[in-house]
Amino acid sequence: MAEKQLVEFKLEDGTKFFVEVEKPAGQTATSPRPVSRENGLAVTEASKTFEKALEDIKPVLATVVSKLKDISPDETEVKFGAKLTANAGVVFTSLGSELTFEIALKWSKESA
Repeated sequence: MAEKQLVEFKLEDGTKFFVEVEKPAGQTATSPRPVSRENGLAVTEASKTFEKALEDIKPVLATVVSKLKDISPDETEVKFGAKLTANAGVVFTSLGSELTFEIALKWSKESA
């Protein structure tokens, strides 16, 4: 089982929250290092704000949605796995060896 660490993310308004993530194997000199808080809890500060981490995945989702607009569905649903990390922010993830987007398109009878 992978070792876990706490990562402190900040919102743009300064609010802080913690996320438990897998500790990366073989941290390098540029990897974030855990710091000890007043209560003795070791926490790694994220390299980006939470909003910036989420902002990084918007172009991927926008591309998926724009490519599906050509077929004019009434509803589009896209599901994907994502995980937070200290260095990268948000990373698309999979349970197996491949990344999968689950896409559901719906048309109503009235628009057909």
